[in-house]
This record gives sequence, structure tokens and C-alpha cells, in this order.
Amino acid sequence: MLERFFQPGNNSEAGVDEAGRGCLAGPVAAAAVILRPKKHFDWYDELNDSKVLSESKRNELRLKIEKDALAWSVAFADHLEIDTINILNASFLAMHRAVIALRKKPTLLVVDGNRFKALKGVNHVCVVKGDSKYLHIAAASILAKTHRDDLMQQMHEKFPVYGWNKNKAYATLFHRNAILTNGLSPYHRKTFHCFDHQLKLEYPIV
Repeated sequence: MLERFFQPGNNSEAGVDEAGRGCLAGPVAAAAVILRPKKHFDWYDELNDSKVLSESKRNELRLKIEKDALAWSVAFADHLEIDTINILNASFLAMHRAVIALRKKPTLLVVDGNRFKALKGVNHVCVVKGDSKYLHIAAASILAKTHRDDLMQQMHEKFPVYGWNKNKAYATLFHRNAILTNGLSPYHRKTFHCFDHQLKLEYPIV
């Protein structure tokens, strides 16, 4: 089972994670979650890194997180912001927006990964592969992933040729071939060298 807190007894820790950083189109999403510390829900045992969960399990856990968490929020940085400030800074921006939107101010941010831009007034710690180590980061990874997937489904309905309902805008072979055939959509990240034949193939976690 994943750990409840980074600092035992810190009831206001927020887990923070992002989704969509490596995609060729659409926004990067971020989520922040503060779990209730005293009452243990059975579904806590089911939390894990969103990438190892099925789509149906992610959607099931999303409803439970949003219903039972002490506080949660999801925010985005869009493709234009990504092209303007780069994907790393856009990821930080989305994370900051998610934290600021929490209805309860956290005393510590436990952030997945090895880098984060400090948010004034809130301490933070970075944890590599934190979404497979801490419950609140795992919960944040699930919310970021599911909310972004929903948005990509909406974008797919406007531009179905790219298959975003399945690949979520990752650099799959289908997506890359669709770009070569149809060109870029208004939602593609222009700084991501989408036409580069040497671009590493990425396969979405569904």
C-alpha cells in the first residue's frame, strides 16, 4: 500500500501531479489533492499511479476522490502557453493554478518528479515516481489524467482525423501519420517538431 503522508501527521499535505506533458497537442493538465487524514476509505487501497490503472478504474476512482477528498482541483496550461513558455514552465504553471484553486490551503506540496518552481507561501518537496509512493500524488495523477482525457475527447470531436479519442495526442504512429496527411490542427504544439520523422513514438496509457 502507498504511504499516506510524506510528513506523518501533516493533515494539510497536497499531492500534486501533471498529465499530458509529452503530447503533441492540447494542454498539459495538473491536479492537487488533499486527502482526509483520519477516516480511511476502502478505496485508498486501490490508488496507484494512473499509468498502471485501467481507464475504467481511473474513472471509478476519480468519482471517489472528488466526492471524499478534503480538497481537490484540476487546472490546465494550454497549447499556446506551452509554445510561449515551454512545456516545463507550462507544467509548473498548471500545477500552480491547481494549488491556488484548492479550497483549503496546503501546508506542504508533495510534487511528483524531480523539479518544481516554488510557489510563494507554500513549502514543497519533489518525489521521483511519487505517484507510485504516496496516496495523494496518486490521486492527483488520476484526476489530471482523467480530466485531460475528457478534454481530448472533446477536441477529437472537432478534429477526428488525429484519433485523439484513442491516442490522447501522444506521438503514436497513427497520430504522426495523420499530421503528415492533414497538417497541424489549431491545438497542436508548434514547438514540438510534430513533423520530425525521428520523433520518438509514444503510446498512450488507456
